[in-house]
Amino acid sequence: MIPDAVYFNCDLPSIARQLENPEFFYNNLRKDATVIFDEIHRINNPSGILKIGTDEYPQLKILATGSSTLAATNKFRDTLTGRKINLFLPPVLWNECRNDFDILDFDERLRRGGLPEFLLSDNKKEELYTEWIESYYARDIQELFSVRNRSGFLKLLNLLFMQSGGVLEITSLSRESGLSRPTVMSHLEALTVAHAITIVQPFFGGGKKEIVKRPKVYGFDTGFVTLIKGWNEIRESDRGLLWEHLVLDMLRVSYGNVYFWTDKARNEIDFIVKGKGGEIHTIECKINPDKYSDRAIKKFRIYYPEGKNYCFSPQVVNPYKISKNGTEVFILSVADDDGIKKL
Repeated sequence: MIPDAVYFNCDLPSIARQLENPEFFYNNLRKDATVIFDEIHRINNPSGILKIGTDEYPQLKILATGSSTLAATNKFRDTLTGRKINLFLPPVLWNECRNDFDILDFDERLRRGGLPEFLLSDNKKEELYTEWIESYYARDIQELFSVRNRSGFLKLLNLLFMQSGGVLEITSLSRESGLSRPTVMSHLEALTVAHAITIVQPFFGGGKKEIVKRPKVYGFDTGFVTLIKGWNEIRESDRGLLWEHLVLDMLRVSYGNVYFWTDKARNEIDFIVKGKGGEIHTIECKINPDKYSDRAIKKFRIYYPEGKNYCFSPQVVNPYKISKNGTEVFILSVADDDGIKKL
């Protein structure tokens, strides 16, 4: 899809041999070439290859893909600070389903998840998801993070998918997985770096009654969450939780850091993001926007008055605004590329 790009599959031994001499390799490329290194973590010194390319051949455009965030592995010895831009590639977003894939069945997107092959298949085949998890362990976890206890790791992953959307409980995960608490913490870090889970931290700073600990955890894809939970059909009570996963992906693409908010009186807001000007925006996820409540928002705005309030609903086609007891709320279904859609 990238015109005139020079593509190198680093899974191939022949490519690895070419990259053993980076200077000779780059000298044989067109000076203004676009170079793609796919699965770059497969070679011995990926950071060295990229560092030489960016420092000594600045006219080149280099795109490198990997199965994991390489900066956290021992193969990536240089962080390339100031030389790179990181791109987060989530499962297929809900707006992409509607605009690019022509998939309008909301429940099917939730049930199958957002990996393109699985999303576009005629039916959901459990063995394909199981095979993907096995491959993920072998290629990303075992190889890059040296995790050897396969059964313990996979049990922990299943437990995290079962708890997806809920509060992260390290002690119970340790007890139920049979892994020590330090091992669970180590695995959680690897799973976060490799994008299998997203840990959403609580937002705080304005009031003494805010909850400052106890983060939430989300599985990376609703297809795997529904598989582990045994949800062959999406019930009405399941949609809200799964919709949160899709909204979280859209917010991460647009904002990067995403939080949630709660206080000791159990007022809770699904997600919080920071605007470019320091504004604090609230996001509630509702299947039916008529069920939007401003109770928690009013408490939150006592501490953080600057910012907009949003309600994301998959039912909305054209975004609109309402006033809820004096609180202005933007009702919409997707976020745009520059952040939450401007109304």
